[in-house]
This record gives sequence, C-alpha cells and structure tokens, in this order.
Amino acid sequence: MKKLLVLLTFGIAFFSTAQQFTFKKGAIVDSVSVKDTVSESFALFLPSSFEPAKKWPIIFVFDMHGRGRQALSMLVRAAEKNKYILAASNNVNDSLSLTENVLVSRRMFNTVVSLFPIQKDRVYTAGFSGGARIASVIPTFISQVKGVISCGSPVANIDVLSSKKPVHFISIVGVEDFNYPRVLSVKKRLDVLKFPNQILIFNGGSKWPPSPYLSKAMEYFDLEAMAKNIIPKDSVLIVRSYNESMLAINNLVSENKSVIAYKILDEIVGIYKPFQKVDYLNESIKTLKRSTTYKSQNRNQNAIFFKESLIKEDYDYYLEEDILTNNYNNLGWWNYQMGELKKHKKSSNAFQRQMGIRLEGYLNALIDDNLDLIGLNEPIDEESLNFLWMLKTIISPKDFSNYLKVISLNAKVEDYSTALFYLEELLKNGYKNIDELYTLENTALLRITPEFNALVAKYLKESRYMIIEE
Repeated sequence: MKKLLVLLTFGIAFFSTAQQFTFKKGAIVDSVSVKDTVSESFALFLPSSFEPAKKWPIIFVFDMHGRGRQALSMLVRAAEKNKYILAASNNVNDSLSLTENVLVSRRMFNTVVSLFPIQKDRVYTAGFSGGARIASVIPTFISQVKGVISCGSPVANIDVLSSKKPVHFISIVGVEDFNYPRVLSVKKRLDVLKFPNQILIFNGGSKWPPSPYLSKAMEYFDLEAMAKNIIPKDSVLIVRSYNESMLAINNLVSENKSVIAYKILDEIVGIYKPFQKVDYLNESIKTLKRSTTYKSQNRNQNAIFFKESLIKEDYDYYLEEDILTNNYNNLGWWNYQMGELKKHKKSSNAFQRQMGIRLEGYLNALIDDNLDLIGLNEPIDEESLNFLWMLKTIISPKDFSNYLKVISLNAKVEDYSTALFYLEELLKNGYKNIDELYTLENTALLRITPEFNALVAKYLKESRYMIIEE
C-alpha cells in the first residue's frame, strides 16, 4: 500500500502557537520529541487509515533498551490490520529505576494524547520480556491504561492490582519459553481475582510472538470494547473472529494438542458470550476434558512442570554457591547437566523436549542476570566474571564472545595455559575471525607465543607470527 503523508495542525500547550507537523501514515517515525524535555523522544506509528477527525485506540510499547523503532516494528503489521496507533519511548531503559521509567512513560503519554485524538478507555500497553514486565506495571501508575499485552513474561506484580480497577491482561507465550509455566500459574491467580485475561500460546521460545498472535490480542481488546459498548458492535468482525478461533481449536485437536486446545476453548467462552449463545462451547469443553487424550496429556504436562521446577531449584542453589566460592571444580557438573538437557531435547515426549529447551533458556537467563549484578558492583569481581564466562561456554558453546572474554582476562593475569585452552575450544567450535583474535585486549604477549600461533595455524590454516621450530 502506498504510504501517504498526513499534515496535522494542533494548537497545544506544548507550543506557544499552533504549529504544523507532518507525520507519515503507515510507517514508523523514529523520533518525535516529548514536550517539556530536551532529549526525550518516542517512535510513532499511525495506521494508513488514520484520520485526525476520529478517535483511535493506542498501544504504548516498551523496550528496556530504549529501542523505540525496533519495538514498534514487531507490532506494525497487527496495528495496521486492526487500526491501532503505536508509540514507544526511546528513553525507557533497564538501567533506570522503576520511578524514573514511569516518569519517562508518563511524559510520553501526555505528549501523545495532546497530539492525537486518542479514544477514551482504549489505551493499552505491550512489551516483550523486561518490556512486558514494565508494561504490566504501568496501569498502576497511569490509570488511563485499560489493558496489557504481555509477551514472554508473566504479569510483574499481581499484589499491586486492585479489583476496583480491573485491567485486561493478554499473555502471549511460546511453549519453549522458560517463562511458560510461570505464565500459566499467574493466569490462574488472575482468574481467581476475576481480572479479564487470556493467554495465547504459540510454538516457539523466548521471542516476540508471530504477528497473527499480536493481531488476535488486539482483536480481543476490540471485542471487549464492543461488549462494554465503548465502540459499536461489528458483526462481521465478531463472526470472523469466532470462526477463526474455532478453526484454531480444531487444528490443535487434530494435531493432538488437547491441553492447549482446552485452555483456548475455556477462554473464548467469556470472549464471545456477550454476542451469542455459548452452549455449544460449554459442551465442547466438557467433552474435551473427559477425553482420554486430554487426561493423559494433562497428567504428563503437570509431571513435567513439577520436575522442571525441581531442576530450576537445583540450578538456583548450585549457581549461587559456585559464584560465592568461584568453584571451577563444579564446571564438570554443569557440563553433565548440559548433557542431560540434550537428552531431554531429543526425547520422543513433546513435553519433555519443550522442558529441555525451557531449562536451557532459564539457565542462560540466570547466568546473564548474575553477570549483570556483578557488573554493577565496584570494584568488579573479575574472578566471578571469569567463572560465569567459562560456564557460558558450556551452556552456549556457539556464543564466541564468552571464550574471547575468558582468553582476554586470563591473559591479563598471565594464566596463559587457561587462555590457550579456551582458545583451542573457541577454534574447535568454528570461530574464524583471525583479525579479532590478533587485536584482542590484554593478549599482546600471548599472541606472539609459538603456542598461540600454532593453534591458530592448526585451525585457520594461517597465523600472523612465524612459528620457528628448533
């Protein structure tokens, strides 16, 4: 579709006189200035159908590294289809406190609602992982926010939620995401608190969900708004949405995914009840729940979740102990654990395969969190960093950056035997960047040794310095 330009003229408090602004429709605008600030900005997306004469729903998207354009790019297709405005701050960051991030978000919010005709009661937030966590907290501080799309993360803090101010939570998560069991658990608590909420489940891991799932979440917001008479009922959308949901459920059943089919079927009763009779859905739920396939799969999944929780507890305990003591001797135990995870990932049991992938993701995230914590302390504990980087070479053997950090740090303290060991492990795993090797920090003396150059020549067929054989 051809991208059009729309000229918007507003007289707003941000400016002493009315000024003209040109925004692209159907495309992301990188940096719109936040009023009353010097450096804050946000990325913006207006759907191609945008007209300033009518009011629009909006989703504020959060990325904890201030990557507004990148965050919006994940939702653009869905927002274009469902006619939503998108905005994402370029200044929200995980290095800031919650209070600072909320203030940044509020300033962006005030600027957006002063610039554009935003529909009352149709303000939402969204995010992935850390961005999802802050997106779920924002409604506590900005009362106009009525719903959250939380991708790859459970609701951050249920304890601060109030039944007097219900928020519509939609979680989207992959079955291989290590947060998957936690998302399911939090949903049960939201149900008890009678908060409107749904969960959309896709095949995949810790990543932004495919666009159709984001589109379905926006569709659920639309249906809720119709049920509350906030917007007119769209019978065509209602019928299409219902038929698509039933087709998805039938496909899941035919693919022998009865547990997920049951979860979705159970949820859509509440979604479509305001528009039509749901007797058929209720009967389908009972039939599916009584089926042998569902009962077997549900028992299997619950057993896997329990086993997974125990393994996570072991990871938490032993990693904390190993960091406190810099227990290099326990690297062998961690290597054994990775062997166990590989077995899980090759299992003929789908639930066990998913558990193996989730546990690997959990362990990586756990190590990364500890690396971040150590990096915040002064002076930095290089010994603990060294241990964790070594552990990362076991957990993520194809992430070459960890080998390089180990080589650099050990060369710095003149532990050349360790540096050379990790150099060979790096090269064995397929590392090819010879230029980076010969400019690596702290390795000036190491890289002129015969041992260093012999290893490089062995695996890369060349070296920078001549090896002289006596």
